[in-house]
Amino acid sequence: MTVQTSSLDQSPTRPSPGRPWWTVPIIVAVVALLALMAYGMFAADRTQLVDGPVPDLTLTTYDGEQIALRELEGTPIVLNFWASWCRECDKEMGWLQAASEDHAGELFVLGVAHVDTERAAVAYLEKYGITYQSGPDLGGQFADVFRIKGVPETFFIDREGVIRGMHLGTLEKADLDDWIAQLLAEPTAAQ
Repeated sequence: MTVQTSSLDQSPTRPSPGRPWWTVPIIVAVVALLALMAYGMFAADRTQLVDGPVPDLTLTTYDGEQIALRELEGTPIVLNFWASWCRECDKEMGWLQAASEDHAGELFVLGVAHVDTERAAVAYLEKYGITYQSGPDLGGQFADVFRIKGVPETFFIDREGVIRGMHLGTLEKADLDDWIAQLLAEPTAAQ
């Protein structure tokens, strides 16, 4: 005779002891620390550009003009990285255009299309009535040197060709106006 047993007849197995209560908070703390360290390295990497010389780069605009950043020395520059697919960029374009018009001859606004197609970028510029110089970042040279991680990003370069600041993300009009006022307040070589 064979005796069959069901799973109900077996004594329950004792659950294995779980992790001590303190392991979860430690894991969370380690992950948070690693995230902060990564952010710090990212931020430090970017801020090393500030107070440094403008890189020796040349942008070929959509009009075919060659613009060398170092040749603009003597004129403050607002260098804006944008893309036609960037909805956050939409907000800034009109303000940058107005700044270019309001400060013509004393400020140079330059746009760099980041990870975009020429057709989409040119259509975007036309849609927003952008007349300041803008061109594609062919080969990603500008993005590499300026360490661009996304768009929009804006850099502020003084008359001496020194990067004085940067703004990651959407630039508010008041912030743009403040930066322009600072750049224009610096004395020219003739003053």
